[in-house]
Amino acid sequence: MPTALITGASGGIGSAIAAALAPSHSLLLAGRPSDRLDAVALRHDATTFPLDLTDTDSFESSCEIVDELDVLVHNAGLSIPGHVDESDINEWRATFAVNVFGPVALTLALLPALRSARGRVVFINSGAGRAASPGMASYSASKFALRAFADSLRDDEPQLRVTTIYPGRTDTEMQRELVAFEGGEYDAAKFLRPETVAAAVANAVATPRDGHLHEVVLRPGR
Repeated sequence: MPTALITGASGGIGSAIAAALAPSHSLLLAGRPSDRLDAVALRHDATTFPLDLTDTDSFESSCEIVDELDVLVHNAGLSIPGHVDESDINEWRATFAVNVFGPVALTLALLPALRSARGRVVFINSGAGRAASPGMASYSASKFALRAFADSLRDDEPQLRVTTIYPGRTDTEMQRELVAFEGGEYDAAKFLRPETVAAAVANAVATPRDGHLHEVVLRPGR
């Protein structure tokens, strides 16, 4: 059975991706150790893969045990809502550490394993990675950077299949925080379900090798 490594799998979109890929893949669930991550692993007979995306120096040793990797899903992300004049440089550093530098470093550490399997890399980006979102300055900038990295990886590693998925607003804890920042009333029915995003990931992963799915744009249909 092929192996898939998923970051940020403890809840929201990440746990939905785990559920979508579990029937067809052996799962490595990467993240900081937690009861929530353990619960997802137990549910899908998966293996936890201790990883702190901000500790990039540890990636080389952590990833030595992975000889071949069929699928890498970059799902973990950080959002600190704030307009430009309300932000400070430490918030920008924290956002880029999780949303850009972590995925770049993890991809580089796993590149030999991905090449060995002629694997797939899926980036969960955001609508903010295509058009900057008001009040989301550092987050939007980081998602544009992640988009550029995915495009560069696709160009430079022709044996890999690289897909970026741009979900619109999705019913997650991050979304609840954003709505609270905006001063609105939360209505889950207005947003994508995590399972819908996960289905797009599963479809991208299942694309036959004669096709290379570059991008998927998802928006709420309500």
